[in-house]
Amino acid sequence: MGRAALDAARAVGYVGAGTVEFILAADGTFYFMEMNTRLQVEHPVTEMITGQDLVEWQLRIAAKEPLPLKQTELSIRGHALEARIYAEDPERGFIPSIGHLGHLSYSEPSEQVRIDTGVEQGDEITQHYDPMIAKLVVWGETRDSALGRMRRALSETRIVGVSSNVPFLSRVVTHDGFRRGEYDTGLIEDHEDQLLPPRPEPSARAQLCGALATLMSEAASVKSPQNDPNSPWSSLGAWRLNGHAERTISFKMSDGLSEVSVRCGPADYTLTIEGTSYAASGNLGPNGRLEATIEGHRLVAWALPDGDYLQIFLDDETARLEVVDPLRTTHSLPESMGGLEAPMPGTIISLLVEPGAEVTQGTPLLILEAMKMEHTVRAPSAGRVNRFRYAVGDQVPDGAELVDFDPDSKL
Repeated sequence: MGRAALDAARAVGYVGAGTVEFILAADGTFYFMEMNTRLQVEHPVTEMITGQDLVEWQLRIAAKEPLPLKQTELSIRGHALEARIYAEDPERGFIPSIGHLGHLSYSEPSEQVRIDTGVEQGDEITQHYDPMIAKLVVWGETRDSALGRMRRALSETRIVGVSSNVPFLSRVVTHDGFRRGEYDTGLIEDHEDQLLPPRPEPSARAQLCGALATLMSEAASVKSPQNDPNSPWSSLGAWRLNGHAERTISFKMSDGLSEVSVRCGPADYTLTIEGTSYAASGNLGPNGRLEATIEGHRLVAWALPDGDYLQIFLDDETARLEVVDPLRTTHSLPESMGGLEAPMPGTIISLLVEPGAEVTQGTPLLILEAMKMEHTVRAPSAGRVNRFRYAVGDQVPDGAELVDFDPDSKL
């Protein structure tokens, strides 16, 4: 394969960095696929195992200089892995996620952990560019040690504001087949139940951390410099004339509410969830770092606000908690009467049925193009397409109602 790649480059007189790609069959035969006449997005992997800077080499070659080293002077040490961290939603077919990066932090860079990125906290992920946030590259003496380091680095990657593929990548690097190197391009399809399982409800530990962070955040806001330090309301404690201060913190779940009962003590809390009580205390840092002690066990988590939600990062778990605020009045509007919404900003490139058409569930209605991807919008049920709200070529924002659809037709 190496000789074939060299022969291909010589055949066209190519000078510079490039990659020749082949498809490898199970019997060991291989087939030419394409040649990319540039540095590949995976070039940090080669740099990590060779100790060479391929970007520098590319610039030197462009300046008519010879290659810095000969083939016999190169050596490979250890194993490296690269994970592309994307703003996308694996549970929805890896559709790109658009939004504001309210929080973005990674594992601490080192000689074994490298992070290449072009965005930072506070930036926007838009429909105009590829939604890759960063390349996370790790090195280890062995494949197993590199996989372990990748798992830790992914667990320390925290993204708030957009959906990301970090939890999916964590499942990949811990998958038995991937760890053994026994995989091909059908890995996701063959192991979809393991790599793309239904999103679990937040664990009791995550909910306890969310409740504790909520209590500490409220206490910190009361003591904020914006409040009058001489006001008796700025030093509210747990003391009550006829008993302990008690309250309930509720989180919205898919099947209803989950409630954490809180009993306040002088310096700690008793939190009760699912009939079990826990003594809890801790400190909440300005960056969302929660140092907690729950029933004598110390843990570190991150509790980061995201609109009406609280994002909890705890070990390998990422939980999105919707805090129910009884003092906030919301007027829930009924869902669109059969309308279908754009899953992302994009351009309408094709309308697949005529207005007035009666369709069955799953019938393709239109195609939306965004971020080099085509997304087919399908009928959610049997019904009638009354009209399209946009024409071919129109730009549509995220969440725009695309189709006036009547699901009540007797089909």
